[in-house]
Amino acid sequence: MPRTPAPFRMKFPATSANLGPGFDCLALALRFHLSIQARPAAQWKLTARGESPALCGSLTSNLIVDVYQYLLLRQGINPHPLHLEIHNKIPIGKGCGSSAAARLAAITLAVHFGNLAWSDDEILLEASRLEGHGDNVAACWLGGLVAWFGGGSHPGRPHGWAMLESRASWPLVVAIPAQALPTEKARQVLPAQYAREDAILNLQNSILFALAWRRRRPELLAQAMQDRWHEPYREALCPLLPALKNLAGSHGIAGVALSGAGPSVLLVLRSQAARLKALPAIRRTLQAAGLEARLLTTELEAQGAVRGWRRRARKG
Repeated sequence: MPRTPAPFRMKFPATSANLGPGFDCLALALRFHLSIQARPAAQWKLTARGESPALCGSLTSNLIVDVYQYLLLRQGINPHPLHLEIHNKIPIGKGCGSSAAARLAAITLAVHFGNLAWSDDEILLEASRLEGHGDNVAACWLGGLVAWFGGGSHPGRPHGWAMLESRASWPLVVAIPAQALPTEKARQVLPAQYAREDAILNLQNSILFALAWRRRRPELLAQAMQDRWHEPYREALCPLLPALKNLAGSHGIAGVALSGAGPSVLLVLRSQAARLKALPAIRRTLQAAGLEARLLTTELEAQGAVRGWRRRARKG
């Protein structure tokens, strides 16, 4: 007789992917989360609070429920109904990794309640396949700043990741507009080919970004976070970006980049004290451009969801 799984409780951090020149490669975990509690139930029941509670609490087109059921059916297992309690602090569809967190939540629920013998790496690779790219799921799963290569929707390709440590945590601000932007729409505006000089600049800046982050060199980030592969083509869809990107290198703001596929914008600050100058400057800039955004102050989340997953496994 298979054992009855214990109740499930985990949290999954938000992420900011692409990170300027690191398109589909560099991503970092942010310190606000999707939290899930679950237990077997006679029939499906969802309760949700936080960001988008109506969407998170609906059984219709619910990404967590749909992926959970799909994975278990794929394994030949009848998905058991669950009582899910969702506390979501990640804005949905705004470039903060909501889909990566939801897919990882669904996969871990399926592994847990389906008694699947999947390794940590198998969970991460499955999430990258479902997401179509691995940068944001790797940051959500592992925490910190992560460089991802290969894999994604191409399982035959080599894949892997490396965590880039820093001497200190960087204060971060995420400017979040009211309107969401589907990733598919943001992808559609990208060209099929790039000029050689653009490819060279992105390569140079990606290397510079990794060095600046690791050695904590904020004076390098204004240049290191410049991009020519995705941001110029997405500006029309993400009006916060052209308004805010010129703040890089001033007012205590070290660097600026589109967060994920947008429309949110990530701003990296030089220090904790820099918030006193940076936040008023961001608000003035947005007001002058006739734009509105919620400013969320946060920092790097060093612990990814895998830490809680391993702790849960030890207790089980």
